[in-house]
Parts: sequence; structure tokens; C-alpha cells
Amino acid sequence: MKYIGAHVSASGGVENAPLNAKEIGAKAFALFTKNQKQWYASPLTGNSIEAFKKNCSDNGFQPEMILPHDSYLINLGHPETEGLDKSREAFQDEMIRCQQLGLKMLNFHPGSHLNKISPTECLTRIAESINIALDVTQGVTAVIENTAGQGTNMGYAFDQIAEIISQVEDKSRVGVCIDTCHTFTSGYDLRTKEVFDQTFLKFEEIVGWNYLRAIHLNDSKKELATRVDRHHSIGQGFIGMELFELIMNDSHFDNIPIILETPDDSIWAEEISLLYSLIR
Repeated sequence: MKYIGAHVSASGGVENAPLNAKEIGAKAFALFTKNQKQWYASPLTGNSIEAFKKNCSDNGFQPEMILPHDSYLINLGHPETEGLDKSREAFQDEMIRCQQLGLKMLNFHPGSHLNKISPTECLTRIAESINIALDVTQGVTAVIENTAGQGTNMGYAFDQIAEIISQVEDKSRVGVCIDTCHTFTSGYDLRTKEVFDQTFLKFEEIVGWNYLRAIHLNDSKKELATRVDRHHSIGQGFIGMELFELIMNDSHFDNIPIILETPDDSIWAEEISLLYSLIR
């Protein structure tokens, strides 16, 4: 079964996110559990936690179909001690917030070397950061999102993701979220069944289907291998519609959250309906 949703607003409290997801006909959703543009946030209150859990239960959202995203400020591969320590502390806090909310995953961008350390050293720091966070939490899987490779961002190549995973001690609590826009602009073609199959065969061989935990489903405003992260609405970008029909009819993407991060939230309900209509 396909569980499609979008990254919805949690404005006014995390408990509002499931209500916002229900409004657009979602069966899954993503959210920020705190302001993604700030390092620190007030702890979640008991009332907010209970209201979130109740609203999820009342509206049929299973914890396994909810994909929280961490702050964009966090860089788990930061080359400098101060930035690395700050990022690790913030990431641990986000993992703890997920644990408090009864959620099973935290999605994150791996990190950037900022041209100050080698890519290899950066990947090791990212893995170390994940290990530290897993040691102080329980039940939450760290879900690495592949990137477009913009700037000095790591995680745009499947072998980089595999290298991070290889250095994570508890492999039962690490996974991968594939963003279709990032995949395409990082250099993996997805536009036809032939190249789609080739790309995901590489994913299977290098990373492994067993690590796939979620999908970010986006078209791209930029062309193949441009290494630029610019999402577009479904079928309106350089990827085109065939990819989305392929994903909707591939059992590898059953029973995981499929999350829209497309730029026009006013048509999310239409996009969700369109995607379900593609299922044969």
C-alpha cells in the first residue's frame, strides 16, 4: 500500500501537523518538531505531546508513516569543533523530541565539509555523530537523506551514503530517504523505466533496499547532474511524469512514507490525488 503525504506546517504546535495533513488527504506526513531556522527551542510540553499523539491516532496516522525532519542548521560533518559540537547537541535534542512524540524516524541531511576537511573525514564525522545520537536515544532511526551535492554537501552519491552506514554501529537504527529531485540533479537519471531501473539497481547494489525508509517525491527545476537543489511540482519539471507512475506501481515503495516537498502547497491535495490515480 502507498502512503502519500506532504511536509506540513506545525505552526502553533506539533499537534497541528496531523490535522493539516488530514486536510489534504494525506496518509503520511513530515514535519519539523521545532523551528528549523533556530538552534534552540523550548522543550515539548506534556499537553502538546499528548495532543499530537491523539490527533495522529484519531486521524489514522501511524508513527511509521510520519517523517520528522531536523533543522537545516545542523551539520553533522562540520569541520570545526564548535560547529560540530553544536550540531551534535541539536541533533540529539531532535532525536529525543521524536522519541517523546512516539515517532520512529528522524530524517536529516548528512553534512558538509566546507572545504576545510576531506570528504572522507567528513563522512566519518557524520557517522560518529549518528552513533553518539543513537547511544542516548531509543527506538528512533536516523534516516539519511541523499542530497543534490550542492556546494560541499555530502551524501549525493550512493557510495557516500553506504560509507556512512558502514561506520554506524547499530545498523538496525539507520536508514535512507531518497529524494527524487536530489537524486536526479546529483546525476542519477530517473526519467524513463530503463534509466529508473538502472539507478535503483545501483542503489540496491551499493546501499541496499533494506535501508530504504522513506521517499521525498519532487520534480526538479534544474536539469540532470546540475548539482542544484530546486524542487518543482509533480510533472512540471525536468524529470516528468513517468517517474511518478513508476514509483506508484513499484512494490519497493510500499508501506513507507512518500512525502511531497513540492513548492506549491496550495495544490498538495491535487498532487496526492493525482499520484493515487497513477496506481494501476
